[in-house]
Amino acid sequence: MPRLSEVIAALDALWPPERAEGWDAVGTVCGDPDAEIDRVLFAVDPVHEIADEALELGAGLIVTHHPLYLRGTTTVAADTFKGRVVHTLIKHDIALHVAHTNADTADPGVSDALAGALDLRVTGPLVPDPTDPAGRRGLGRICEPAHPETLADFAARAAARLPATAQGIRLAGDPEALVRTVAVSGGSGDSLFDAVRAAGVDAFLTADLRHHPASEAVQHSPLGLVDAAHWATEWPWCEQAAAQLDALSDRHGWDLRVHVSKQVTDPWTTHHSSGAPN
Repeated sequence: MPRLSEVIAALDALWPPERAEGWDAVGTVCGDPDAEIDRVLFAVDPVHEIADEALELGAGLIVTHHPLYLRGTTTVAADTFKGRVVHTLIKHDIALHVAHTNADTADPGVSDALAGALDLRVTGPLVPDPTDPAGRRGLGRICEPAHPETLADFAARAAARLPATAQGIRLAGDPEALVRTVAVSGGSGDSLFDAVRAAGVDAFLTADLRHHPASEAVQHSPLGLVDAAHWATEWPWCEQAAAQLDALSDRHGWDLRVHVSKQVTDPWTTHHSSGAPN
């Protein structure tokens, strides 16, 4: 069995921590570098349900996309939910490693996994990484569907292909507009509207679209907006990342057992359609 330090070195080669944004908190949160690892669990969120799942599986390492402590802390006391996660992990010798914005811009990265879940062909990054001479890394992806389709059909396919959440899929724009090119970005994407407009795509699929940026975007152009739950747009990365670690395990002869959590850790749990009373 490999040691934790060997597995982390392999993960850092996939998603170099130096490529994370300066505000981000990536890397290993806890874990003994010399501990032997034979089972790994991938998940989006480092919440207690995931720690419990790792314990039940006997996993020695959890890899999440979202950081546990994004803004730092002065305590890991167990009377806070994050502190309770840390106590559970350390008590049961479970390591936690985070790949966040360094996984967003990787090749392949979070948006490649999102495009793959929707059967879209990636043609390039939405916001290219200027340090990548090959022009493949960067934030978001510009894609093409196999055949042109209406915005309504594209949104319906997203609803069918992405994991089910209480939010589902929201659509802004003309449902009958033809979609030939799409920009996708896993996670919150309304800071990318300038890049989306510059790319000249027909639709933009992302998450967490706020009222004012979305309103301005549809007033500015006929761009179609497809808004999914944050968790749902990033969960496909877990399967992609697990497959990457599987391949590395085979290459190194590690015989790791790699799992992807299917627990829905999106914070929204119920949806009611609104409407004026009769």
